[in-house]
Amino acid sequence: MSWLDKLERRFGKYAIPNLMYYIIILYGAGFVLFMVNPQFFSDYLSMSPQAIMRGQIWRLVTFIMQPESGNVFMTALILYVYYLIGSQLERVLGTFRFNFFYFSGIFFHILVAMLMYFLTGLSLPIGILHLNTSMFLVYATLFPDAEFRIWFTIPIKGKWLAMAEMAFLLFSILRVFLPAYNKGLQVLAYMVGALEATAALVNFFLFFLLAKSGVKYAKHKREFKKKVRQAKPMDYGNGAKHKCAVCGRTELDGEGLEFRYCSKCNGNYEYCQDHLFTHTHVK
Repeated sequence: MSWLDKLERRFGKYAIPNLMYYIIILYGAGFVLFMVNPQFFSDYLSMSPQAIMRGQIWRLVTFIMQPESGNVFMTALILYVYYLIGSQLERVLGTFRFNFFYFSGIFFHILVAMLMYFLTGLSLPIGILHLNTSMFLVYATLFPDAEFRIWFTIPIKGKWLAMAEMAFLLFSILRVFLPAYNKGLQVLAYMVGALEATAALVNFFLFFLLAKSGVKYAKHKREFKKKVRQAKPMDYGNGAKHKCAVCGRTELDGEGLEFRYCSKCNGNYEYCQDHLFTHTHVK
């Protein structure tokens, strides 16, 4: 059991279902505020490590409302795509794991902004553009053969788009070191992009390499669900359909008894709630 599994068992009940729905509402509110009074958003809501250190801690939350476009149509399309991808990832990875991915991404964005401030004195207004696009990296890693249509017409597989997105993130980091891009105030804009890309990539690799929750987890989960669906209904007598493989109890032995299949056992073994996490796995 990985440390993320242990976290899920302990804190999974606090995970927010349908998280992208609430994130999209925040984005929408941020877009409206920005269009009505962009100066107010910049002065009081955007990421500003300097202002946070002066006590404006609400910016640690409100900075995620920063819109990615001033165009109503583009913003609506972007939010729609984010919602579709985020909702699908939550169904595949589970509510807790998707919450973990998204909130750890926000944490890393805050971390790189604060580190930049303490190391250089620059208070840069970073957003979470690349965190949202990194959701696509996660999705394309889980479903490399999923087909997308560029401009609603050109079909292309997710794995190729993921490679292009990874290359763009790396370029966003490296270009701050290229002389051609180090001109005037433009450098600050590129530094913001580099910080956002760095936070997104760190979060992406942490989630898949350290948390061990990537392709292997998703594939295992899909195979387990398929195995459960294919399991033949059992009849243990007197109408009982469930029986614990350890203690032999059925649902008829107690009104509050619950039974679950074990995803780590080799076969369709079912256990009551008292033995689901304590039994020896069948290999």
